[in-house]
Amino acid sequence: MDGPVPTAADDLVIQLDGVGVTRSGAALLHDVTLRVRPDERWVVLGPNGAGKTTLLSLAAARLHPTTGTVHLLGERLGRTDVAELRTRIGLSTATLADRIPADERVLDVVLTAAWSVVGRWRESYDAVDESRARSLLGQFGVAGFADRGYGTLSEGERKRVQIARSLMADPELLLLDEPAAGLDLGGREELVGRLGALASDPDAPALVLVTHHVEEIPAGFSHALLLRTGTIVAAGPLASTLTGENLSKTFDLPLVVERAGARFTARAA
Repeated sequence: MDGPVPTAADDLVIQLDGVGVTRSGAALLHDVTLRVRPDERWVVLGPNGAGKTTLLSLAAARLHPTTGTVHLLGERLGRTDVAELRTRIGLSTATLADRIPADERVLDVVLTAAWSVVGRWRESYDAVDESRARSLLGQFGVAGFADRGYGTLSEGERKRVQIARSLMADPELLLLDEPAAGLDLGGREELVGRLGALASDPDAPALVLVTHHVEEIPAGFSHALLLRTGTIVAAGPLASTLTGENLSKTFDLPLVVERAGARFTARAA
């Protein structure tokens, strides 16, 4: 006899039940079950090919599962209008960043998220939109660049503008795919500090951040999901999940994890 059909809990922003994703005969994710609540901040860690980007694509309503069910913000993928659902989810990825015109004014990079477009055309914005965009740029320390061309910014400055953009539509869920990738030490620490402040804000949306490095986990993050070859190695509260044993299994290498305050480091044992 079939078991009960899973239903979406009202207090969950992400609910995955037995989710698998297969493409061209390859299993990218296998039997993944996950619960994310509105006040939680999750980091997803794993090596290349672990399935992190696939998981984020599901959470962004950009991909449907091959098996299992995905509920986002109370809506089930496959039974809802994904175009409307995506307006409730903030997303920052390298793929989206590559579409931003280099000559676009920084303020417009953020503003256009209100219409879910990249590159300003003929859409109109009111004073409230512009005020919010400027406020978000200020929150990430790039308000002084509002009238500059996006292409004139450093990589670290661009990453902060991208995250400001992802918050423009006041999302209920924010997804960040390797936001610190390619940054030097100063740029990384500036960004991680800003994300730590966001994570500590009780009014901020639920957060899911994908990274390869424990050093890039901001303060204020509450939970961790460790992936290897499309399966979950460990998941749960950050302090009890991010251990040397679990991380060693995840990266198939003996590792030592150390914590200083709210930040982590890892090295070969």
